[in-house]
Amino acid sequence: MVFGFATHRRQQLEAEFLRIAGSMRQLGAQRFWLTGDLARNEIGPDSELELLVVHETEQPFHRRSDFFQTHLRPQVGTTFIVYTPEEFARLCERDRVIIEATSLSEEVIV
Repeated sequence: MVFGFATHRRQQLEAEFLRIAGSMRQLGAQRFWLTGDLARNEIGPDSELELLVVHETEQPFHRRSDFFQTHLRPQVGTTFIVYTPEEFARLCERDRVIIEATSLSEEVIV
């Protein structure tokens, strides 16, 4: 591993997170959390930005991230995990992804 890589990758991910966070309200996100490697403070060469998003949509689950990928055009690898408000309310106490995201980081206020 190249020395300093983790610091550089962290800076890239944090900068992209701030850029994306500034646009989430305009895109209709009701709530979102940082999750994954950056939230766990486990940055490696393959680390991506991972966001749990609550967004009103009628798209099927497997297509929901397309909306954010298309509009935000992330500059680093980014995964958007998108739940509707109803799904989030129903699953918040039993879905592993939601539990991890909400326990790893604070909700980002949009």
